[in-house]
Amino acid sequence: MPDVSGTKRITDVGPHDYHDFLHPVIKNNYGKWKYHEILSPAHMVHVSETGDKIYSVRVGSPRLVSGSFIRDLCDLADKYSGGYLRFTTRNNVEFLLDKEENIEPLMNDIKKLNLPLGGIGNVVANIVHTQGWIHCHTAASDASGVTKALMDDLYEYYTDAKLPAKVRIAFACCLNMCGAVHCSDIAVLGIHRRPPKLLPDKIMNLCEIPSTIASCPTNAIRPDTYNGKPSVKIIEEACVFCGNCFTVCSGMPLSDPLNDGVSIWVGGKVSNARTKPSFSKLAVPYLENDPPRWPKVVEAVKTILDAYKNGAEKGERVGEWIERIGWPKFFNITGFKFTKYHIDDFRLGEATMNYSAQVRQ
Repeated sequence: MPDVSGTKRITDVGPHDYHDFLHPVIKNNYGKWKYHEILSPAHMVHVSETGDKIYSVRVGSPRLVSGSFIRDLCDLADKYSGGYLRFTTRNNVEFLLDKEENIEPLMNDIKKLNLPLGGIGNVVANIVHTQGWIHCHTAASDASGVTKALMDDLYEYYTDAKLPAKVRIAFACCLNMCGAVHCSDIAVLGIHRRPPKLLPDKIMNLCEIPSTIASCPTNAIRPDTYNGKPSVKIIEEACVFCGNCFTVCSGMPLSDPLNDGVSIWVGGKVSNARTKPSFSKLAVPYLENDPPRWPKVVEAVKTILDAYKNGAEKGERVGEWIERIGWPKFFNITGFKFTKYHIDDFRLGEATMNYSAQVRQ
């Protein structure tokens, strides 16, 4: 915002204008991009109507990083890309270069740091995931642990484009879905199977009863008494395991090592190409947590990915492949059991929610 003298005033209130951080080539060609070309699974080029080019070199990173990791990235950016880099929504790092001759030296230095190059094109994209046990108090599983185990096993699909189309994998550690599990090709979702425990003494001494009751989105928490003093009770049939109550009342913990675990979903996408966007659908209702390497989860995801790789046509996303061959054949190929939990009892959803950008009468 300009001050009275007409000069631009810099304050620490609110975010900076993102234009201030754009690469000069991007800023000068804003809205004028003609096409882009994938040169390898690790880099691509965008070409402007003016003939200007900007190169992107993509590097995978964990979601939780150290200060030394950030300093290494900044050193590389200062050396090769004029200090310009960006973090993508899927926890990748993209170096933005206007000099083609800097690409190979940059990649060589990245390899020296043992960082993975890839993530562009028909690959398994870096997993977008939530907080997990390291931060979140309602997590049913561990985001960082499962993601690490999965990407260790799927590394070849990140660095080499050998799939029929791109595959986006997501992880959310509970049904609140901070991760994009509702619209990813393959998704791992942490699930709670029991309502919060009631710790009456803590509830009585640490919790404000009206706020605790009001925190529940389904009215599953009702007023009650314990030893003649105000407390709460839970209507289990109405509980959706969201953990809102524990957020305001530490006397209602939701985490349960015995019953918490994960489910696996498939077929979601945001893209409008070929078919409209689609929500993920249930493939595996429940797998127990088995840290530190989660072998059952890794095996299930690899089973889906291998079946998709061997059966899909070029350009076909996971959900499109399943719809073409049919769900019975999908369960046949993967060996997953069909259970009562797979029956969709909300069929009106597709008729009442227009989640597509395509026009319909």
